This record gives sequence, C-alpha cells and structure tokens, in this order.
Amino acid sequence: MGKRRRPRIVVVGAGFGGLWAVRTLAFEPVEVLLVDRRNHHTFFPLLYQVAAAEIEPEAIAFPIRGLLRRFPNVGFEMAEVRGIDLTARRLETDGPPIDYDFLILAPGSVAHTFGVPGVAEHAFFLKDLDQAVALRNHILSVFERAAREPDPLRRRRLLTFVIVGGGPTGVEFAGALAELIARPLRRDFPSLDFREVRVLLLEAMEEVLPGLPAVLSAYARERLRHLGVEVRRRAPVAAVGPDWVRLQDGEAIETATVVWTAGVRGHPLGAALGLPLGPGGRAPVTPTLQVPGHPEIYVVGDLALPEGPGRLPMVAPVAIQQGTLAARNILRALKGRPPLPFRYRDPGTLVTIGRNAAVAHVFGRAFTGFAAWLLWLGVHLIRLIGMRNRLVVLSGWAWDYLFYERAVRLILPSPPVRGK
Repeated sequence: MGKRRRPRIVVVGAGFGGLWAVRTLAFEPVEVLLVDRRNHHTFFPLLYQVAAAEIEPEAIAFPIRGLLRRFPNVGFEMAEVRGIDLTARRLETDGPPIDYDFLILAPGSVAHTFGVPGVAEHAFFLKDLDQAVALRNHILSVFERAAREPDPLRRRRLLTFVIVGGGPTGVEFAGALAELIARPLRRDFPSLDFREVRVLLLEAMEEVLPGLPAVLSAYARERLRHLGVEVRRRAPVAAVGPDWVRLQDGEAIETATVVWTAGVRGHPLGAALGLPLGPGGRAPVTPTLQVPGHPEIYVVGDLALPEGPGRLPMVAPVAIQQGTLAARNILRALKGRPPLPFRYRDPGTLVTIGRNAAVAHVFGRAFTGFAAWLLWLGVHLIRLIGMRNRLVVLSGWAWDYLFYERAVRLILPSPPVRGK
C-alpha cells in the first residue's frame, strides 16, 4: 500500500504575510510550497533608506532559499502566478501549473495613483528594490547635471524634489533625503549654491501622519521644517508631468523629481485570479481570512479586506499576524477544528525623522525625540531578517551617525522603472 500524500499548502508571496505563514507551517505534517516571482525577501520598512543612499540594497534583502534551508517540508519555486483553476485547485504560472489543497495568497500591494493623470508615467515609486535603486540613481544624477547646468531656471528645477504623501514612508524619506542633501551632497558639490535646493512634502489631508495623535503629527512637521523640508498640507495633486507637478488649486511646481508615496492598493494578482475586489483593489474575506465560497483559499496582508467595521492598516504587523493565523487555521482544518477569526493586536507605530528624532505611538502612549528614535532603531534591527543584514545595516547607520557620511552614493546601472 502506497504512502499517503501529505496535504499540499501553496503560499504565494514571500513578503511578511507569506513568510510568517511558511514559518508557522514548518515542521508540520504538510507539504509547503512558497511561490514568488523574485528569489529574495525584502524588508520594506527600510526601502526608503536605499533610495536615500543610506544603506545598500543587499542589506535589506535575503535569499528565500537561504531562509527555507532549515525547513525540511518547505520548497520554493520562482514563478509568476497568472491564473487559477478553482475547480481543479491549480495555479497557472509562467512555468508548469501548481496544484494545491490549500492556498494562501499574500502578494502584497502596489502604489495607488488615485487616477491622478501623469503619475504612472512620470513619478517614482518606493515599492521594491529596483524602484529604490532607480530613485537613488536619479537623485545623484540630477545633482551631477545641476553641477554643469548654466541656466539658473533649469538648475533650480533639477534641484527641486517633490514627495507626494505625508504618511510614514513620505515623512521618513523626506527626512532622509534632506539629511543626504544637507551633509554629504553639500560637501560633494561645493560649486552648487544649496540655497537653490528645495525638498517639498505634499499632503492632501489636514496633517502629516494622519491617524496618529495630533502631538506626533505636529512634532513630525516641525522636525521636517527644521531639516529644511517645505511641508504643504491640504495640497492635493491634480496632475504630474515630465518636469512639473500641478496642485488642485492651480499652482504648478517645476521639478525633475516626483516621488509618489501617497498610498497603496491591493496587488493586481487579485484581479488576475478573478477574485471579487472591494475598495482599494482588495479582496473581501471572511473574519477567518477565507475567500467566500472557497474555504480552502486564504488571503492575507495588503490584498485582504476582512469583514467588519473599520479598515486595518496596510502595514507589516497586520500581514505577519494574518499570515500566522491563516496557517494555523489550515492546521485546524486538517484536524477537523473550526477556523478562528482574526483579531489584530496593534504593536504601535514608529516613524523616524532624521538623526535623533522619531515619533512613536505604542501602548496608547505618544513618544517623540531621541527616546523614540532609539526605540525605532532597536525594533527595526530586531525585525530585520539575517544576522549579516543586521550587522551591515547597523554599521551603515553607525558610519552615517559618527561621520555624517553616506557611503552608498553610487550611480549604478539599473533598468528604468520611473512610472512602473
């Protein structure tokens, strides 16, 4: 009599949700296959530091096969999922089809342009390593071009940087960019008049870091202004061109750099698989994170839109907790037990704003300044995967802190991803 096949669980996406689902299923009596179109996991909270020439791309990426090496029941396939046969329980990919008994979808999110004309074609995004490296290349390149540009109007346009979106990513990148310009680049380009450099942060709502206590938003705004960032609130963008941004009030800002951090939406994979989609391109799921009518399929992370009042933030802690619960619910199903509903445990919010400054909202309390900055450093180092990565990031931070120097000011060949 042949040996009974173990249940096969396929996890799509090697982000936080997918990776924590795999970790939960490791060493269990199941066969697990992780599928991703890339061969590495990226630590997205530090992606903006790659774009700001603070750390190397390799410092926040870890090879997936290296992560899975110690899990005997977990495999990996580098493939792009393109469709699904719900009846046969089979994924269609750019390679051979993949059969599953249970499926966990954790593909993440993409930038949300909100239908603003020109954003997709002319803005830079910060959603993957390619985009971060391309933005770093662009920032360094415009300074090189400005150094040899005799026309003052063109030079000022080159030296104007517009960041759209005053959420955590926009605030952190604005602060990091301002410090890159104020110290290393000022020394690199002594011929430039740095009074011509402008960094603008545009936020459509009443305040930056919406959703955090007002005291933290005010601190972040004042700290950015101290760094030289022009913070514009109630400044929604109407259109983006190749060398300008137009606001809804009609004001036009000439710039060679528009960085779009205004929001995210569910990954297009949800639509490609034919899942019903709700607001923000997210797939509605039951409180147990299952697709209605298909209890064998779970959706976690940014693509998931759980039932119930309110909307969960599209952040890493939500994806981690959902990925863990989806895996546990599958194990419960295999034992004949009912699934458990998702209950989010908010670990708090941390946002850094340059050297020695951050805001923290944890355990219902608000912190600012150096203490919040130390907390931000510690939490991000602990969450970063791989001891080598932690040491590389820590050494880069220490070098920058002690010597006011960014060592990664390199313009490297990379594919164009503007408007990607």
